[in-house]
Amino acid sequence: MATRHLASGLPVLYDPATLIVAFERVANNTGARTAGVDGLTVAQVEQQIGVPGFLDDLRAGLKDGSFRPVRVRERIIAKPGGSGKVRSLGIPTVTDRVVQAALKLVLEPIFEADFEPVSYGFRPKRRAHDAVAEIHKFGTHGYRWVLDADIEACFDRIDHTALMDRVRARVKDKRMCALVKAFLKAGILTELGEHKDTTTGTPQGGILSPLLANIALSVLDEHLMAPWKPGETMSTASRRSNRRGKGLPTWRVVRYADDFVVVVHGTRADTEALREDVTRVLAPMGLALSPAKTQVVHMSDGFDFLGFHIQWKRKRGSNKWHVYTFIADRPIRSVKAKIRALTHKKSQQDLRSVLIRLNQIMRGWANYFKHAVAKHIFNALTNFAWTRVVKMIRYRHRWKWKDVRDWLTDHTGRWKPPAADGIELFNMAKVPVTRYRHRGQKIPNPWPLPTTT
Repeated sequence: MATRHLASGLPVLYDPATLIVAFERVANNTGARTAGVDGLTVAQVEQQIGVPGFLDDLRAGLKDGSFRPVRVRERIIAKPGGSGKVRSLGIPTVTDRVVQAALKLVLEPIFEADFEPVSYGFRPKRRAHDAVAEIHKFGTHGYRWVLDADIEACFDRIDHTALMDRVRARVKDKRMCALVKAFLKAGILTELGEHKDTTTGTPQGGILSPLLANIALSVLDEHLMAPWKPGETMSTASRRSNRRGKGLPTWRVVRYADDFVVVVHGTRADTEALREDVTRVLAPMGLALSPAKTQVVHMSDGFDFLGFHIQWKRKRGSNKWHVYTFIADRPIRSVKAKIRALTHKKSQQDLRSVLIRLNQIMRGWANYFKHAVAKHIFNALTNFAWTRVVKMIRYRHRWKWKDVRDWLTDHTGRWKPPAADGIELFNMAKVPVTRYRHRGQKIPNPWPLPTTT
C-alpha cells in the first residue's frame, strides 16, 4: 500500500501556475465551446474578461474561502451505439471547470499511487486496448469463465458519504475535502429549467467526475485483487496452480471506468459465487449490478467489452483454440448510421465538407479497431461509404452510371476514390491490422513514488 497523503493541498490548488495549467486544459477541451448555467464559454471569458483577471478573481475566491460551485446545466444526449437510450450530462460553468481541473491536477497523483493496475479507464498512460489485451492474456491461460458485469447508473448512484470517506482517507486537508463535497452537492439545472438537488452520484461531464468514480470503484479492485498481493494465495503462479489443484478458483478483474469483467479459472458455480461477492462489495458505495445486463458466460460463447467481441474459438482448418478479438455488432451499426446521416441523397452539403467529416469518423474508428480481426470489416465499410457517396452524387446531379465512370476512372480505366478539392474519401481497407501487445507492468506511472536509499 502506498503511503502518499495530502496534508495541505489548498495552497497548491490556488497557486497561479496550477490555475494557468488548469485553464489551458479546459480551453483545449472539446467542450470549451459549451456554456454552463452562466452562459459563458471559454472564448467569451478570454474576450470579455481576460484570462489574467479571470484567474486572479478565481484565486482570490479560493484563497479566502468565498468560492462556491454552482449548479451544472443538464444536457440529454443519445448513448453511443444506436441503442436509442439517452444519457444525462452535467455541464459546469467555465469557472467550476477550471477549479475541477486544478483539483484533478492536485489529487490525481495522490490516488494513482493506490489504484490497482487492473483499472484502465480515465487514467494516464492507459487505454481501452490495454484492458482488452489483459483479458486476451488471461483467457489464453485458462481463465475462460467470465462475469460480464454492468453497474446500474453508476455515475448517478455513487453514495456521497462512502465516497468522501475514501477521499478523506488520503486527503487530510479539510478545505480540499469540503471543496470536493461542494461539487458533489452543487445540484443540477434541468433542461426544463427546474432545480434538482444531487444527493447521490457525480454528474457525467465534469472534469473531476471520472477520478471520483475511479476512487469509488477502487473498492472493487482492492477487494478482488487482495489475493494477488505478495504472500497471499494468488501472489505467484505456483500458488495459483496449487489453489486450482485443490479445486479452488483463481480470478482476475479488468475494469475500464464503470465497465468491468471478472475472468475466472474455475467453474460456472465459482463465477456465480463471485457475482454475489461483487454485489456485496458494491452495496456500501450505493451501487448495484444490473440484473438484466450482468451475465455469466463462457468465453467460447463470446462477450462484448469496450466495443470488441472477445471469443475463445477453434482456428479455422485446425484443432487449435485461441482467444480472438473481433469488432462487436453495435459499433459497426453505429458507424454505418453516421455514414448514412452524412450521405443522405438529399443532403445539400458540399462534397468536400462531407468527405472531410466522413474521413474524420472513418479514420478514428479504424485506428481504434485496427488491433481486432478487422480486415474484412474495413473492406466492407470502405465499400459501404463509397456506395453511399456515389448514390448521393448521382441523385444530386441526376447522373447515370456512365457519368459515375467518367468521374471516378482515370485514362487507364482504373477506379479512383471520390474526391473534391484535393480531399479524397479515406480508404479504411488500407489501414494495417496489427496485434496490440500486452503491456502489463510496463505501463509507465507518471508519478512514481520516490525510492529510498
